[in-house]
Parts: sequence; structure tokens; C-alpha cells
Amino acid sequence: MAPPRSRLTRRDALRLGGLALPALALPGLLAGCGSADGSVGSVLRVAQTSDPKTLDPQKQGDLTSMNVLINLFDTLTTRGPDNQLAPGLALSWTSPDPLTWRFELRPGVRFHNGEPCDAKAVAFSVNRLLDPATKSPIVELRYVKQAVVVDELTVELRCSQPDPIIPAKVSLFGGVVVPPGYLKQVGSAGFAKHPIGTGPFTFVEFQRDHQLRMRANPGYWGGRPSFDELVFLPMPDPSSALASLQSNEVDIVASLTPDAALQIQGYTGVEIRNYPGIRTSYLSLDTTAGPLRDVRVRQALNHAVDVPLLIKAVLDGKAREVPTMFPREAFGFDPSITPYSRDVGLAKRLLADAGFPNGFDTSITAQTGDSNIAEAISGLLAKAGVRARVDLVDTGTYTSRLTSDNRGALGPIYLAASTGWTLDAESLVQSNVRHDRRQSRWSSPGADRLIDAEELTVEPAGRQRAFTALQSLLKQEAPFVFLYQIDNIYAVNTRPRWQPGVVGVLGMAKAQVAS
Repeated sequence: MAPPRSRLTRRDALRLGGLALPALALPGLLAGCGSADGSVGSVLRVAQTSDPKTLDPQKQGDLTSMNVLINLFDTLTTRGPDNQLAPGLALSWTSPDPLTWRFELRPGVRFHNGEPCDAKAVAFSVNRLLDPATKSPIVELRYVKQAVVVDELTVELRCSQPDPIIPAKVSLFGGVVVPPGYLKQVGSAGFAKHPIGTGPFTFVEFQRDHQLRMRANPGYWGGRPSFDELVFLPMPDPSSALASLQSNEVDIVASLTPDAALQIQGYTGVEIRNYPGIRTSYLSLDTTAGPLRDVRVRQALNHAVDVPLLIKAVLDGKAREVPTMFPREAFGFDPSITPYSRDVGLAKRLLADAGFPNGFDTSITAQTGDSNIAEAISGLLAKAGVRARVDLVDTGTYTSRLTSDNRGALGPIYLAASTGWTLDAESLVQSNVRHDRRQSRWSSPGADRLIDAEELTVEPAGRQRAFTALQSLLKQEAPFVFLYQIDNIYAVNTRPRWQPGVVGVLGMAKAQVAS
């Protein structure tokens, strides 16, 4: 068995922050696991960090839950292998006027209990999502007033203001269709215990903290999956998940960090696969107070943080630098906008020009899981004279502060990341650029006008012009330190044949499993 790969370059980067590596690898655990006989039948077993929060697809809004539910339910639109929007339960869609989106549905589709999936079911689903009584955390359809049945296979979503990316918003969370007859029969609580959708797999059982089992749907409109059972297992500890992979208890371990992937690289019968992802990281800067009010200081920070070095040394090369905060695959990305040059000397000169020849003291808040990258960034800033203390908080505390009314609750600088699963740049800037949005800490009339233009214009060319101008303005004014979009990383054994899309959702309808 080959040893894990050397990590000297990563250690070098962490030394920039003056801290030691945390304990990570458990090679003894992996080496001590025996191999099973491999006779697991036509079953695909997937480990991810946790169970779904609920099996009601309209009462969750996180990718971990959606990874499971997308195998039980279909959405109006979907994404093809090229990441382009493709037909799902809707075969086509048009916008007959700026406030209306019309969807023509696929005929003959039925829920797992035989109930028809038609325009009535789609309208019921959207209106249930919009009903305050549902208490759905899904906000993507906030401009939809109601869904209206036009005929048996045609439904309209009528909006309060133009929303050019409704077709993208119904490709995942907002576009799930649920069975109205079954819900009336069993109620929301019964539905969450035994969900019924139109998807490629049917529900079998859910034992929280143990496993969730599904069976291939023989009548699936997209064709029966090529294997019999799909099982999801919650494994929050990556070392335990990787040990289970080694002992043939799971076939795929999802959502690995580069650190975790390095633990098992080189072991026999296990492969690390990383695919381009869209989760985009950045530092949010509080431009309303202190040194960060000065644009020269903000530009200095962007010149000081050597993103290519971070990617190489801390993320094992499993990320791509972004010029601003738009992932490359998102509509609106403009390749003519280039990243900041990495120049510590220029960063020092900008700081001196701004009145900080000796730098200044500040802090970076990050979640505990991002400690490595936060410490490395702190080390890079120190080379330019910016002494940034790293404050680590748990995920719950971070989320609570991020969503509070206090825009300074996470301090002058915090490390953030966004998954723009709509593949439209609007998702990356909707909450943190326009001055009156919940997480914004920047006021720019020019940026506000550009946000309005891209959000209210249906015509793609007009939206692209607004996005291009917005990226130029973001780079010039630097209200963020722009970092990278990280890969989706998986560890797999020799059985699965599957390739995820750029969003990284674990839809397994097209996967194949070697016997």
C-alpha cells in the first residue's frame, strides 16, 4: 500500500500564518480495515456528511438534503452534461410577457403511486411552496405571485416583477413537483415520513443516523436506472467515511475537502476524483468602518493575497482562481476581466498612500472547517503589513451572525463561500452587493444600478452587459478579496461509473455500478 503523498508545500503555506497543522490523517485506521468479499449486489452506496433534514423537498434548502431528494423527485427543468438548462418535467418554456413564465409539461408522467403529474400537480406544488403556512426556506421563487393552470399540460408562473432566471430557479429547489392527491391523503407529516415523487428511485426506508434506502423506479419516464438500490449513509467524519470505503461498506464518499482527500490518495482500490465546481470563496470586507473604508486598502489586500499559491499549497491544486466572485460556468462571467496581480510591494505602497505605512491590525472570522485557509490568508496579509488575527467559530454561530441584522457581526473581514446552483451570476451577488441587501457592507450607486439592470432585464445580452460592467466595478472598488471556486471532490472504489455536474448534486439516475 502506497503512503499518502507529501504535503510539504501545504505546510510551507501554513507557516505563513505561523501555525502548525491540525491532526488530520488516520492511516492506521485505514490500514487496519479488512476487505469484504465485494458481493453487495446491484446496489450503489453513497456516504455524505449528514442525513437530509427532512424528506419533504419543499421544507429544506440545503444541498445535503437535495442530494438525496433529487433521486426521489423531479424538477421542471434540469441541467445537461454540458451544464446547460435542459427539459425535466417541462419540455419547453417561454416568457409571453415580462411578468409570466409558461411551461409546457412532459405528457404521461406519473408519481410513484400512479397519480398523474400534470399542470394541476405543478401549480399545486408551486403554490404550496409559496404558501406561508408551508414555512419553506426556499426563497428562489420570491417574485412568483402564483402558479396558474392553463390546460392539462401547460402551467404559468405569474410574477410581481420580472425575473429572467425563473427557468434556472426551477432546475432544483424551486422546481420540485409533489403529488397533491397523496398529500391530501396523508398530510405533510405523513408525506415527510414516506415521500412519493416522480423520480428515478422510489422510497423504501429511512433510519436516521444509519441509512436511507431507495429502489429503482421501473416506470421512470427517463428510463429505469441500471442498478436496483441506492443507499445514502450519513458519515460526518471524513476519516470514518474513507475507512468505510476501504472496507467496502460504501462506494462513493462525497463532499471531501482537499485535506481529507489527501488522507487516502495512493491507497489500492480507491480513487480520488475531483471535478470543476462552482462553490466560490471570497473575503467580505466591511467598507463602512476603519481602514477598509479606503479603496486603496481594499486593493492592497487583493494584491497581497496570493490566490494561486493558496490553491497550490493549501488546496492541493483542487480549485480555480476567480477574477471577481463569478464562477466561470455561471451566466454573466466575462473572461476579459482578469484577476489582480499578486504584488506585495504594490500592496505596501497602496497601504502607505492610504496612511498606513506600518500596516494595521484587524481580524478574519472563519468557520472552524476553514481554519487552514484562513490561517494561510492571515500569513499572506502579514507579509504586506496587515496583522489579521483569525477568529474561528462553529458553523451554527457563523450562520447566526451572517443572517443577523448586524452586518458587522462577523467582524471587519470574514471568509465566505457561495454555491450559485442556478449557474447565473445573480445568485452570487444578490445578497451582498446592492447596498440594501442583507449581507451588503458596501454602498455604490453604480453597483445598485447594475444589480437592478441584471435582475430586471429578461433579454440575455442586456444582462450580460450589466454583469460585465459590474465585474469591472467590483474589481476596481474591491469590496471583497476575490479567491477561488473549489472543485467537487469524491473518493470512489472500483464499482461506480458516474460523473457529477458542476453543481455537484448527487443525482444517480444515470450512474452505473459494476457487479
